[in-house]
Amino acid sequence: MTTWHWVRHGPTHEKTLVGWRDVPADLSDHAQIARLNAHLPRDAILVSSDLIRAAATADVLAHPQRQRLPHDEKLREMDFGEWDGMHARDVSEQHPELSRAYWSTPGDVAPPQGESWNAAARRVNAAVDRLNALYPDEHIIAVAHFGVILTQIQRALNISAHAAFAHKIDNLSATQITVSQAQWDVTHINHSP
Repeated sequence: MTTWHWVRHGPTHEKTLVGWRDVPADLSDHAQIARLNAHLPRDAILVSSDLIRAAATADVLAHPQRQRLPHDEKLREMDFGEWDGMHARDVSEQHPELSRAYWSTPGDVAPPQGESWNAAARRVNAAVDRLNALYPDEHIIAVAHFGVILTQIQRALNISAHAAFAHKIDNLSATQITVSQAQWDVTHINHSP
């Protein structure tokens, strides 16, 4: 059984959509980071998305007993394409039908030059499956993004993407999912220690 500890990166304070655009995280809440660090297993594999907000958050969670893996671009946030950097209001004004379909019926609908929910989920699932095979019976701390974590909640709970979107994932929160050959189980979602 592999136990995943999904951590959402520190806050960016951006007011626009942020997908593959590389923006830094605010890691100044040392008390929250210390509580999160204490909550996570000491002896674990540590991996993150290659985007700086996730990689820097992983840096502050590094510990001598945690084996740090190279950053993994497959753990990046969803690619919002032309919408990246736009305010949601502007997206809905410029692409009313497409943006409504993207958020209300996530699946194969994609932003212009971007990635659909299903494409993002396939990308993340491939990375998770590879790490499950490489590190069976281990704890894996994965520092990633809102959408990435939701793809794994969807997978573990066997729910629709729309139902997965109903879950809140706060910055510097932990979501724990255990994976065995027989089943996936969710221990907690959006836990803020």
